[in-house]
Amino acid sequence: MLKQIISQSDTDEKQESKKSPSSSGSKSAASSTPSPKSKPSSVMSSSKNVLSSDVKIKGTIQFSNDLIIDGGIEGEVISDGSLTVGENANVKGDIKTKSVVVFGKVEGNITVKEHCDLKANAEIIGDITAGTLSIEGGATFMGSSKVGKAAAASTASGSSGNQSSGSNPQKSAAA
Repeated sequence: MLKQIISQSDTDEKQESKKSPSSSGSKSAASSTPSPKSKPSSVMSSSKNVLSSDVKIKGTIQFSNDLIIDGGIEGEVISDGSLTVGENANVKGDIKTKSVVVFGKVEGNITVKEHCDLKANAEIIGDITAGTLSIEGGATFMGSSKVGKAAAASTASGSSGNQSSGSNPQKSAAA
């Protein structure tokens, strides 16, 4: 599934690059050299960013568009964009984004303004606050959830921090 997402972006880029040389027509060598330099910047801004399975990061990750994580993250993930947690991913920290699709493992709270989608092999240990939540059969979710317009409003206003304190007694009991 993750390969399909990435290959779809590659196909879109190839189609865009095929269109631009045919539109330049008679400006052969002179315009073809600057064209590739200008094209990748526009393509890069619209494509998905990927952290592959061999990447391990400690610290806060911030991004603005779409990100696919398939590696290991130890820290907070913050964005106004969309996040995909790949099947090989292991995130230990809170996620605060516009929307998230989880195929892998997350140990931490997930707070999204719009939609949280837990796929069949997803493993979540933490609380979820989202506008909408879907959980496929086979997904593992250990925590509490707050879903709906009120949850999305509290996410937007930033007041979800007080609501996650309910998980502290569980952690204390386990310790």
